[in-house]
Amino acid sequence: MEYRRANVVGGTYFFTVVTEKRQKILWLPNNVSLLRDAFGYVMQKHPFIIDAVVILPENDQDFSNRWRLIKSYFSRKCETISPENISISRKKKKQRAI
Repeated sequence: MEYRRANVVGGTYFFTVVTEKRQKILWLPNNVSLLRDAFGYVMQKHPFIIDAVVILPENDQDFSNRWRLIKSYFSRKCETISPENISISRKKKKQRAI
């Protein structure tokens, strides 16, 4: 299998990272501070923007509910560029075409 790396100047990238054997090292306050320091240190020498970092609470894997709620909130409030052509079934469910 050939590995491909996207090289887009000014691109936006998504990373998913897990610890070795899913150790809960990011629950230790000192390690959270250390991770922040690591980001800051590298950003000084090699600037980049972090849009978001998410670490779920211990014993909580319900990311799908969080994502559903975020999408729902956004879609109800966002502005559109062109008129929406929404089907009758979407209107009944209060969904938008975005």
